[in-house]
Amino acid sequence: MASTLCSPRHHHRSHLCRSRLRPSPPSHARLRSGAGCPPGLNTTKYLCSHPMSTGRGSPVSCSSMDASSSKQGPEHLIVLVHGIMASFSSFSIDYSPSDWTYGEAVLKKRLGDNFLIYASSSNIYAKSFDGINVAGRRLAKEVLDVVQKMAGLKKISFIAHSLGGLFARYAIAILYSQQAKETGSGASVMLTSGGSEISRTSGLGAIAGLEPTNFITLATPHLGVRGKNQLPFLQGLSILEKLAAPLAPFIVGRTGAQLFLTDGEPSKPPLLLLMTSDHEDKKFISALAAFKNRILYANVSYDHMVGWKTSSIRRELDLRKPLRRSLDGYKYIVNVEYCSPVSSDGPHFPSRAARAKEAAQSTPNMENTNEYHQMMEEEMIRGLQRVGWKKVDVNFHASLWPYSAHNNMHVKNEWVHNAGAGVIAHVADSMKQTCLPSNL
Repeated sequence: MASTLCSPRHHHRSHLCRSRLRPSPPSHARLRSGAGCPPGLNTTKYLCSHPMSTGRGSPVSCSSMDASSSKQGPEHLIVLVHGIMASFSSFSIDYSPSDWTYGEAVLKKRLGDNFLIYASSSNIYAKSFDGINVAGRRLAKEVLDVVQKMAGLKKISFIAHSLGGLFARYAIAILYSQQAKETGSGASVMLTSGGSEISRTSGLGAIAGLEPTNFITLATPHLGVRGKNQLPFLQGLSILEKLAAPLAPFIVGRTGAQLFLTDGEPSKPPLLLLMTSDHEDKKFISALAAFKNRILYANVSYDHMVGWKTSSIRRELDLRKPLRRSLDGYKYIVNVEYCSPVSSDGPHFPSRAARAKEAAQSTPNMENTNEYHQMMEEEMIRGLQRVGWKKVDVNFHASLWPYSAHNNMHVKNEWVHNAGAGVIAHVADSMKQTCLPSNL
């Protein structure tokens, strides 16, 4: 079905937007952390009008203690979100997780000084086991704290790896605010963080009061990890996949149950299904739709943690034989598809799904649990494809360590996972495109 909706196009440089970026203001540094604020920000000093270095832990020059006095500075906040079990770098002096050290440096170099690149650290180590909803709330609070302390921000983007993509999807639903559509123009929104109000202007939908621009995920299990080859290190063996679901909560906590779609009461839909619609006070799909661009990067093979289908939001019948030839200028990126939104009445949780969920939670039965997963997978796809996506396929088949594909994707370690340099370059260039169709 998706093949009729998505038209493959090679992403050559000629496809890049040719409009020139406006001159960037002086850069700034990520400040050292202090108590009561997110890592990377100082509680006593804010951004000022003097030029500041973008290096980690670099000294900062300020002429005022008041953020409101800042006349120049970055306008676009990019939030980098790590995956499961991220840790601090032993060489870091600003308490940043090490997972994005390489990616952050490349993005700073290629994007320029108009971008503030912030590496999230609120869900490091075993905090990522607490549940997607808990981690998502932490991330939302962290982003609000950053926005509160940074004057002049107008736009916001997210780049998230693996499980971090689900944290980010939950966080943006919390940070989303719908503007008055009847105005037809920008409107002011007020957000509260730490007792202080933040005023920003945006269009019809804002994230943390800022204009949402790019939402990018790399090897994120958007459909969970239940089902054949969704968790590739189980080798597609039915007996292992059957045992994995009940064992996951004992290994990775509440997050494990959510990824295997067995969280909550049997009569209630799993969290990942709820996250494919606007549910009560959480506008999951509206928040995604507010972004100008949504981009998925997915490993077609050799990823031992996240399967191709779940990371690219595709059905089994939509998976074609993996391509092997890299696109010009971007090593190991083999295909790009632009998928337009598909109209749907949204996801559902039928009564038979509740019965199958109960069987999967209590006494796993292959027939019932397979039926349950297939129903949930289809409903999640229907919900998520109500917004358009740009899907980028990556194949590390010719790299020195292809089975490191999951960490190659965002170059977790510059020396071990540098095969993903072309992916990070592609992400940076995608960020620079300002003339993509608004429905992608």
